[in-house]
Amino acid sequence: MTGTQATAEVFWTAFMHMPAEQRRAFLERLIADPRLREDLLDAAVIEERRGEPTRPLKEVLEGSRPSGARSPR
Repeated sequence: MTGTQATAEVFWTAFMHMPAEQRRAFLERLIADPRLREDLLDAAVIEERRGEPTRPLKEVLEGSRPSGARSPR
């Protein structure tokens, strides 16, 4: 286990042992910060879509180009 993982484990253990009211207050504080909220939403989407097949970035970009637009060189 790395130092980072050990630190995360300490915080996770502390969080899980908090009473529900304290956990809720902590989570409310996290989501009040716009940058952290965006990170949490991104992480949730990643987790939700984890099992989906991947697509190359080039294919995604080509699919989102307006019709008639030239491909990037």
